[in-house]
Amino acid sequence: MASLLDKIAERKRREVATTARERPLAVLEQGLAAAPPPRDFFAAVSQPGGMRLIAEFKRRSPSAGEIRPGAEPAAIAAGYAQAGAAALSVLTDGEGFGGSLEDLVAARAAVSLPVLRKEFVVDPYQVVEARVHGADAVLLIAECLDDCLLRSLYRQILDLGMTPLVELHDEENLSRVLELGATLIGINNRDLRTMTTDIGHVLRLREQVPAECVVVAESGIRSRSDVEQLEAAGVGAMLVGESLLASPDPAAAAAALLG
Repeated sequence: MASLLDKIAERKRREVATTARERPLAVLEQGLAAAPPPRDFFAAVSQPGGMRLIAEFKRRSPSAGEIRPGAEPAAIAAGYAQAGAAALSVLTDGEGFGGSLEDLVAARAAVSLPVLRKEFVVDPYQVVEARVHGADAVLLIAECLDDCLLRSLYRQILDLGMTPLVELHDEENLSRVLELGATLIGINNRDLRTMTTDIGHVLRLREQVPAECVVVAESGIRSRSDVEQLEAAGVGAMLVGESLLASPDPAAAAAALLG
């Protein structure tokens, strides 16, 4: 039976095919020259001196349902920046998360922080789309991509001046990500096939990641004690969205996580 992740990846392939027919890649690429210069996402999340927060904007998720339906990306982004976030993540998937590339544009314009396009990337078209809309980093999910496509998308992101954040959940994918040469590695505590979450997952896998790589813990981070656990294990950054956006004041919740 196809998992949720498999179904999303197939939906994205259909969406990209439709979008590319309406706006061919050659036309899209014409917008690269006018895109704002990339901000250094890797530098922002790899600074020494404590946990670095990648604060996320999204309105809903398949696991949690509606989280903050009427949220405005510019206002949320400004609050995150004031709270001490090192970078932003913006969900651009519409069907599952209520997002869009326009949300990314609005969030980036409101702050000086670098911004990650959080998306189920399955095609080079989406990487160009990200840069045209001002993204500074792009997420790649190892479980969605074979070796050839993972390598080519990774190189494309670098060639366009952005930072690849390569995410995995399954332990067997860690060797693939390390062989790629990835230095910013996301470990998702949520199994996107079963939607179960275990914050101990990143703590176990962290031991297998070389010290020179920056590990980003993703999913299930809800309290200051969770953050202290991650810091003690040598995790350098965290990507947090749901627990912040579900709180009455997302900026205050971000500040509380950072202590």
